[in-house]
Amino acid sequence: QVQLVESGGGLVQAGGSLRLSCVASGGTFERYVRAWFRQAPGKEREFVATIYGSGGITNYADSVKDRFTASRDNAKNTVYLEMNSLKPEDTAVYFCAAGRVVVTPRRPDAYAYWGQGTQVTVSS
Repeated sequence: QVQLVESGGGLVQAGGSLRLSCVASGGTFERYVRAWFRQAPGKEREFVATIYGSGGITNYADSVKDRFTASRDNAKNTVYLEMNSLKPEDTAVYFCAAGRVVVTPRRPDAYAYWGQGTQVTVSS
């Protein structure tokens, strides 16, 4: 049974940093596409970042480009999201996702597996 567990969320002031982690279990995830999404209250879940397979190619939403960095450690089945220069509009529940075959990586329905989410709150 595949499980994804996020951690690292919290409360931070604007301009601060946080590092999220997502550990996968119940399989071998080296070739899986891993992604981060977020969902603010009353809004749809939105794409944040994707990181591909063993090559580690990344892709980011325009709203977080140059501030967020996704990385992965395949030996630990873990992906990370380093978030710098945080803004109040980054406040959301952050979810990690994983999929073996992902055709439309910016769409939530492209991913088969999801974590439970971790809250990130940025105060002004």
